[in-house]
Amino acid sequence: MMIHPATVHFAMVLPVVASVFGLIYLFTKSEIFAKISSASFIFAALAMGVVWYTGSHAGPEVYKYLSKAGQATLIEHKQLGLYLAIAMAIITLIKVIGCRMKNFALQALSIFLLLGATATTLYQGKMGGQIAYNYGMPFKSYMTMDSLNEANKAADDEDDADAQVEIYQDAIDDISSLSDDVDVILGNPKPKEDEE
Repeated sequence: MMIHPATVHFAMVLPVVASVFGLIYLFTKSEIFAKISSASFIFAALAMGVVWYTGSHAGPEVYKYLSKAGQATLIEHKQLGLYLAIAMAIITLIKVIGCRMKNFALQALSIFLLLGATATTLYQGKMGGQIAYNYGMPFKSYMTMDSLNEANKAADDEDDADAQVEIYQDAIDDISSLSDDVDVILGNPKPKEDEE
């Protein structure tokens, strides 16, 4: 069972929370907010590491089911995830050192770096959504199986070969129509027709 989809929400939210506490610290310069923001940085970095780890295990499971464009996006998604995990660890280290040394400049630097990492994390989340919903097309596979199972049951009840062929042709038309509908909903480009 893949746990990556369940963990990604933490990696999306915790850097935002850490950014908010960091900005509060920048404006108040309060020691309590220095400590709270440092703790939130640590949780965000841990979440990013966990998400990268779970994603590195989930990626190979879904890779073969993706289109070529989806596979390329998955590879880019994995690389960016690793960079984000490393960046969050470094940013957190800077923040904690700055907090321990009571060095405002180091803490401010870490907060500005975190803002950039947070924006990149949101882009990373968008890319993950494209992989799951646009390229993976999970809905299409379920709809295809349902249509084919129904056609198979109906064809088993028919003795006439022509009627059986017509049942399967109707199922193929239904699948094609459903697939087009899902593509419109997900914003996928319409496949180009092969020119003869």
